[in-house]
Amino acid sequence: MKQNLTIQFVYPTYKIPAEYQDVIETIDHIKIMPANAEHITNANVLVFNSCKQFSPEKTEKNKEKIFVLRINGKNKTCPDITIPENSRLNIIITDIETFTENDFETYKQYLSELATTVNKIYNDGKTPQINILTDRILLEKMNNCNAGAENVTLAPNGKFYVCPAFYYDDENNSIGNLKNGLEIKNRQLYKLEYAPLCRTCDAYQCKRCVWLNKKTTLEINTPSHEQCVVAHLERNASENLLQKLQQTGYFPNKKMPTIDYLDPFEKNKN
Repeated sequence: MKQNLTIQFVYPTYKIPAEYQDVIETIDHIKIMPANAEHITNANVLVFNSCKQFSPEKTEKNKEKIFVLRINGKNKTCPDITIPENSRLNIIITDIETFTENDFETYKQYLSELATTVNKIYNDGKTPQINILTDRILLEKMNNCNAGAENVTLAPNGKFYVCPAFYYDDENNSIGNLKNGLEIKNRQLYKLEYAPLCRTCDAYQCKRCVWLNKKTTLEINTPSHEQCVVAHLERNASENLLQKLQQTGYFPNKKMPTIDYLDPFEKNKN
């Protein structure tokens, strides 16, 4: 509260003790809960870990919430999911770092099919939001995760981490604790202006995941080939969707330039 920060609580599947809940309710916050948790009535964000969980019955009952769907992008998972018509859906690809050229083609086709569905929903007068398709249309600048720069994670062990992924990957990756505060080494590297490739990129919807950066390139501020290509496939799918939506009167003044590359590193190298 003293730092004017927003707190997001990530809940377990089981019901937490009443005394924990009482303390949580004393401060403004956001509740992020797994869709199979015992009590999701008061959740702000629901996280689905499978297509089977992401059923129309579940989403219709909770349409005022934000949905997060975690899928395996290599296998074209969830090709026939029902898109919530007036809700927010964030699709998270969990296996980007293992993508091959064939996987990129599979994901490109998946985005095309998803865009066709979204276009039909817009033509029916509904306006769904899907991070990997509509965010780039709406954004005017980078809107990344910004872990380590604008937000950090406090884990159950009382230590701080750049994000939950660093905690789950290795508990020794802490960046401080409640007693001594934050100790982020080279903190500037987590900021967009210190990421040479990203700061001039126009795939504004990209998460710019610093955990994936560290895992795949060993550099916090340098994205992998896989992360860049996936982000630009989404960006191009958004451009194609925008052109279709403009034919029916949506976003008449929005412009997205056509690009001839998928990896900014390859473009700069040439």
